[in-house]
Amino acid sequence: MATTTRMFCFVLVMVLMGCCCSAKIYKVGDSKGWTTAKHGSYYEWAKRKEFQVGDSLMFEYDGNVNDVTQVSSRLEYQFCNSLSPKAVYNTGHDVVTLTEPGYHFFITSNRSQCVAGHKLVVFVVHDHPMIPPPPPPRKILPLGKDYKVGDSNEWRVPVLTYTKSDFYSKWSEEKQFHVGDNLLFYYNDQVDDLLEINSDLEFKSYDTTSPVAVHNAGQDLIRLTKPGIRYFITSKIGHCEAGFKLRVVVRPLSKSVPKKMQLSPFDHLIKWLHDSFTPHPHH
Repeated sequence: MATTTRMFCFVLVMVLMGCCCSAKIYKVGDSKGWTTAKHGSYYEWAKRKEFQVGDSLMFEYDGNVNDVTQVSSRLEYQFCNSLSPKAVYNTGHDVVTLTEPGYHFFITSNRSQCVAGHKLVVFVVHDHPMIPPPPPPRKILPLGKDYKVGDSNEWRVPVLTYTKSDFYSKWSEEKQFHVGDNLLFYYNDQVDDLLEINSDLEFKSYDTTSPVAVHNAGQDLIRLTKPGIRYFITSKIGHCEAGFKLRVVVRPLSKSVPKKMQLSPFDHLIKWLHDSFTPHPHH
């Protein structure tokens, strides 16, 4: 009985350690900490990381001159509105645990510093469970591939002037997108945005008057849920004309066809021996 109890405790400790060790603590801004920043500096810091539920952000700063204000919406973040904060931290060493998936917005209540770029948005995904979930119902899309739009160029005006007019066109044509795949758009939300539009006519004429959706968080995930053509542009004047637009052809789910069984040379020999020396009944 004592041995069984010790074994159960050991297994329980190992499970708890496995759950806790998966969480990470990220020091915001690394060595610079949470200080006055230029436009896009915290965007650059966050875009290379993958934040999961249970991870924590550590803000280090001078509590006499600054604070951490968590706001609820993208508009409050964009316009540095700290009048109705979700939470306010001002100890100079604050650890904020990310308890739910989605976007989390942080600014400083010092408006002039916030407008100058002293703000952070992070996108949090669900952590991977230790025990695999049961198979999903057929209506739920299977896990597809993730495509980072533009690869190293990301979502911005193409930097290569001699190919910029068709940069995203070539990027898209080199890939095969299927239902269930994801498009990951990374960009500087202080400079650009992301609009999805309806038709090829709007795409060719850069028409931004009736978009299907508008995104401006700087880190946007678009799920391809049905076959057809998807169109993406930016609302920034002159950028579309410079080739800053994307057209994606989404194919239906590919049906896996079982391949014919291919026999190895050894298997062919065994089959020949079997056919040659097995007696057949006479009619």
